Formats: sequence, C-alpha cells, structure tokens
Amino acid sequence: MTEQPPPDAPRPAEYRIEDLAHLSGATVRTIRAYQDRGLLPRPERRGRANVYGDAHLARLRQIADLLDRGYTLASIKELLQAWDAGLDLGGVLGLVAEINGPWTDEKASRISRAELDAAFGGTSDESAVAEAVELGVLERLPDRDDDFLVPSPQELAVAAELHSAGVPLLAISGHLREVRGQVEHIAARFLDFTTEHVFQPFLDHPPTEAEAAEAAALVRRLRPLAQQTIDAELARAMRTLATRYLRQHLSEALPEARRAAAARGPEPQGAVGAKVPKAERAAGVHQPLPAPGQIAGPRTATGPATSAPETTAPGATASEAVVLPAETVEAVRALVGAEHTAAFITAAARREVQARTLDALASGSPRRTPPPDPAEGPQGPQG
Repeated sequence: MTEQPPPDAPRPAEYRIEDLAHLSGATVRTIRAYQDRGLLPRPERRGRANVYGDAHLARLRQIADLLDRGYTLASIKELLQAWDAGLDLGGVLGLVAEINGPWTDEKASRISRAELDAAFGGTSDESAVAEAVELGVLERLPDRDDDFLVPSPQELAVAAELHSAGVPLLAISGHLREVRGQVEHIAARFLDFTTEHVFQPFLDHPPTEAEAAEAAALVRRLRPLAQQTIDAELARAMRTLATRYLRQHLSEALPEARRAAAARGPEPQGAVGAKVPKAERAAGVHQPLPAPGQIAGPRTATGPATSAPETTAPGATASEAVVLPAETVEAVRALVGAEHTAAFITAAARREVQARTLDALASGSPRRTPPPDPAEGPQGPQG
C-alpha cells in the first residue's frame, strides 16, 4: 500500500511551461533550449502535457544568477552537473564553483547584432560572426537571434581595433587561434606546477568538506598569479622585441653611410660639423651659417676656417663644413630629428640671409650688398 501524504501537507507546485516562464523571467524558447543543452531537467510527462515543479523554477533562477556573475553556459552546465551528483555547495561544490568561476575581473556583457556590425565597420559578415561564435568570442543567447553574450568585452574590443587599423577579420581569427594554443600551453604548465607543489595533498583521496574549503581558498589566492606572471613577462618580451624590431627596421631604412655612423655610436661632445645636404651643394644655394665667435671662410685641408676672403666665383658649387657648438646641434636634433638637422640649419641660415637682404633693400641700400661681417653674429657687433 502506497503511503499517502498527510491531508494538511502542501502539495508540490506544478507549472505549465508558460507559467514557469512567467515566474522565472525566461522565455518559453529559453527553457526549451536549456533542456536541450542539459542545463534544466526534463519535465514530468502527464498524458500530452509537460509538468514543471519548484525544482525547475529554482534551477532557472540559479542559471540567471550565474549568467549575471559572468559564468558561461558551458561552465554553468559543469557546475550544475556537480550539484546534481550530490556534492554539497559548502564543500566540494564550492571548490568546483571556484575553479569554474571567472579567472578575471572582467565582466561579461551583451551586444546586439547592430552594435556588433557597427563596431566592425558597419558591414554585416555572417561568416565572421560564425567564426567568432566557434572561437567563443561570442555566444548565442537561446532566446535572442540578434543578441550575443560577450564573455570578454576586452577581447572583442581588441579585435575591433585591429580591424579598424586594417587587419582582415580572417587574419584576426587566425591570429587568435594561434595565440590561444600558446596560452593554453602556458596555462597547462601553470596548472601542472601548482598541482605538483600545492594541490597534490587534496587529490589522492576524496576531499573532506574542510579540505575542499581549504583548496577553494588556495584557488582564490593563486587565481591572480597566473595572469600577473603572464602580464609581467609579456611586457618584458614586448619591450625587448619591440626595441629589437625597431632597430632592425630603422637600420634597413637608413642609407649605408648612416648605418655605419650609427654603428660607430654618438659623436663626442664638442664641435660638431654640420654637413650641407648633397642636393643643396649641387644647386649652389648653400650659405654657411657662422657660429658666434667663429670665422666663416674657405676651410683648408689641414686647419680650421680662416679669415681669408671668399674666393669662390658666383654660382660655383663649393661647400664646406661649419663648426657649430655641440649644444646647438643637439637642440636642433631634438627638435627635428637627426635626419633633418643639417637641412634645418641650412634653411635657418638662408632665411637669415634673405631677411638681411630685405632689410637692406628697405633701407635704400644698393641691391647687391657685401655679406655681413661673420664676427658680428645675428645680433650685430659683439662687444
């Protein structure tokens, strides 16, 4: 004889799927999708009707809470399977929840299809969306065709930025697959390392409630260490490799003479010769810029500039090196870069000569005036 419940015992609640959807806040379509994915137990079948109970309502609310906390549907399924296996939430299930929980402070978000298309140039690309879903960058929501869950908004933002910089979507997904394989190898090595030295005492027997709680606390302590280690090492590697890449590409771009000069290292402090660009020497437009206190004149093969008068005929293409103070050259180099230093000094000298010519014309002087005394400098006679 079947034992009957006491007459005053409350009867278990029973819901049709529409009632369950109303009470849980989910849609009928979502409930059926959760059933298909094994997240929700099957209802009781009574004739041609499906009957749901409070256990189904509680499960739907648990799933919604875990989604809000950033868990993926795959992680939620594993968590609920452990729960269904009889593990207590205060013990081993707490450890399972800790391991399956987010390993980053980043919160999952949602994005609509219109927002997604706008983030990637405004063009809809079904194959790219399917690729992103396959990689887990996007997750389809059971109740919405045009909305997606984004487990890592940061990762999606990186992909959008790379695409806006000109990287094709296919290249981005291929790069992600390659990086993911390497990162998963690093994660496996970290887990092997911590298992050997930290978690081994908990793994050779079914853990007690206290041991499970202790292991969960260790997971919380060690959780940030993997990312912190990778962040530090990635920064170090990028700094080293970026410097190496920059030097290599600059070396390839420099002419042979400049590469040789770069290999020799910086010039010693003191007088620095500012050479005239070859194009300006060929055009015969160079006018040397006398430094304060220096004498401008033709340079001999063995000595400094002399006070001898200019002997080059008009229109000739002679050139010479002019001694300038090291701090002047360094200031110009810092302003315009080493490759533009000589051109800048040349242009400044030409502008000074043109200004003096205009001043002479405005004052009624003859059209052709002799060059200024080099000892005077740009501000007039010294002393």
